[in-house]
Amino acid sequence: MEWLSAENVVAVGTAVLGIVASAGMVWYERRVPRRKRIGYRVQMDNPIGDDVRSGRANRRLGLFDEAPDMADATLVLLRLENDGSQGIDRDDYTGPERHGLTAVFTDRTVRGVSVTQPTDTDHLMDHFTAERGFGYEGNTLRIPRVPLNRGDHFKLLVLLSGGDVGREIRVVGGIREGEVHPNRSATPDDKPPLFSRASRFITIMLTVSVLTLATIVVARDDTPPPIGCARGTLTVTGSTAFAPVLREVARKYEADCEGAAVTVDPHGSTAGLRELEAAGAEAKNGSPPLLALSDGPRSADMPRLRENRVALSVFALVVNDDVGLRDLSTADVRRLYRGDVADWSRLGGRPVPVRLVSRDAGSGTRQVFQRRVLGRGEPANSSVDCVHKDDATAPVTRCELDSTDQVLAEVAKLPGAVGYSELNLATRAKGLHVLSLDSGAPSVDAIEHGHSTYPYREIEYAYTYGQPPADSLASSFLTYLTRGNGQDVIRTHGHVPCWTPEGMRLCR
Repeated sequence: MEWLSAENVVAVGTAVLGIVASAGMVWYERRVPRRKRIGYRVQMDNPIGDDVRSGRANRRLGLFDEAPDMADATLVLLRLENDGSQGIDRDDYTGPERHGLTAVFTDRTVRGVSVTQPTDTDHLMDHFTAERGFGYEGNTLRIPRVPLNRGDHFKLLVLLSGGDVGREIRVVGGIREGEVHPNRSATPDDKPPLFSRASRFITIMLTVSVLTLATIVVARDDTPPPIGCARGTLTVTGSTAFAPVLREVARKYEADCEGAAVTVDPHGSTAGLRELEAAGAEAKNGSPPLLALSDGPRSADMPRLRENRVALSVFALVVNDDVGLRDLSTADVRRLYRGDVADWSRLGGRPVPVRLVSRDAGSGTRQVFQRRVLGRGEPANSSVDCVHKDDATAPVTRCELDSTDQVLAEVAKLPGAVGYSELNLATRAKGLHVLSLDSGAPSVDAIEHGHSTYPYREIEYAYTYGQPPADSLASSFLTYLTRGNGQDVIRTHGHVPCWTPEGMRLCR
């Protein structure tokens, strides 16, 4: 019989296995409806040694200082990980306390803690502050409400005293539509199994069947990409403030969609829009493979550029730590940028001269600052190096730089300097701090939940030249960024995605 060919037999067998696997997954989903999970496991629980009592071990470890009464000192390495199938936001923690989870060390006392994490999730460190509930007391350690993408993890190295190794360690707390659960103990480089023995058996059988079928029919190299993906090349330009989001989304898209190459090359919002307009005018086939991100809407003289609302971004004024101020009124900010105030002592700060470190005229961050805070343009540039006046008649020293990173670096090293930046980048910079405006601190959480009218914020737009074809890489990447996996990246970088219920309200 013709249908009884080798490939058909393998195909039917694969289909049967697929049906069985699907039925098993449906049964599993009905039996275990929770999909958000935080797992924890103890990867190390070791005694330190008697020399801890004299402080020598503390100096050797370089982690903890001033830890008296260290009898029976032990070190515990505790790993917490999102091992579920969905990302976890700060609002998914259900406890009434400010922090999210609590680690309990039976019969031991917490003396110190250090946080470690993989290099690709540096942004998690921003949540481990006392303001977000991070701290310890007695035998308990308070763990903040840390947002975790699927597969993300962090580790806590905890110094303990007063008990033996091996005593019970528990992590307690609630996750909306999910659970916190222990995983089996493992070495730091080991990972717990993700699937049961039956799941692994079915997976192996399906894999063998598919490989056998592929060998018989000789798999071709021109297999189409998965649904929603597109092949080709794409350049993303524009906002430097939004560049960290774009770079991470580009890496994830390339990993998910074979045959796609996305280059992120930001030069500022206005420069990106002009580049897109010029490329579109020269393109022979309509929309070119180019996206431009802008901190705020395009100008009216670019009617061919089609806008897509991506996220709500929050910005902040930043000052050098030597200035000595934490809050300014909007009126005082406008006095600064009119040149009416040349020394910070006139506003209650330390006696250091005011130096305005600004972005170039094509910067979207600067345009938002002028539109939302100043209500007018900034004064003329008076310095090339941000230190010496090139124009002796200028009331204050003011320079212009090409990117947000350059502004933050200059403000951090220059006494008396003030500038502006996207909030998440500003809060991670050293040597400077953000300013409140009219006693209102820049806070994404407060704005998202309607508790703040903080003015220095704006919608982040993505522009294409006209309507790109539905099967183009530009169209696919834009959908991935705004409505797909890019939403998780946008949120973990401190922005509010526009295509969420809260974001739709804020991005109107």
